Amino acid sequence: MTVAWLGIGANLGDARQTLKDAVVCLAQQHTITVLAKSSLYRTAPIDAGGDDYFNCVVKLDTRLSVRELLGLCHRIEHHFGRERPFRNAPRTLDIDILLYGEAVIDEPDLIVPHPRMTARAFVLAPLAEIDPGLTIPGHGVVSTFLSAVAEQRIEKMKPLCQCLAESGAGAGVAAGAAAGAAAGAAAGAAAGTGKPADDTSADTSQRAPGTCR
Repeated sequence: MTVAWLGIGANLGDARQTLKDAVVCLAQQHTITVLAKSSLYRTAPIDAGGDDYFNCVVKLDTRLSVRELLGLCHRIEHHFGRERPFRNAPRTLDIDILLYGEAVIDEPDLIVPHPRMTARAFVLAPLAEIDPGLTIPGHGVVSTFLSAVAEQRIEKMKPLCQCLAESGAGAGVAAGAAAGAAAGAAAGAAAGTGKPADDTSADTSQRAPGTCR
């Protein structure tokens, strides 16, 4: 098992609800245990236009390899209608791998630690909320970078998901199961093999919030 940290953001549609549903979607995976999640933060776009973003960070324990985790993130983004028409385009959902254990990866389509995480308040503030002493491999402790992003506009919102905050990751799994246990199991099975889940191109508008396929 490896401890990984994900950054989640959105600024299209009902972005706050999308982030809550994305966390439940992660908790549904049998290859993942959600260990902690930050509050929700409202932030100004950086190097882009459009509406404000809502962001959070999730700490998880996973049996997935970093490549399998990346594939799962992409499938969940697709489930919520993510498109990539141009660089830094507004998005319905964005899930980035911030850290994957102590791994340092530099490949064309995957850089870990995330290359811009030490310069983004919407990453550092939620990370510091969960673990200010967390070390970013090759960079340093999270809390030491906060002063450099102090001028970036960021507003802490109410807790991301009260059911998860009160009951822990198990409640997230239960909530996901109540919303769509069969769909969640299908997604978990696909994630465990590193293969895409079935019917990821199907219309998501009729699915119950929190269900993930």
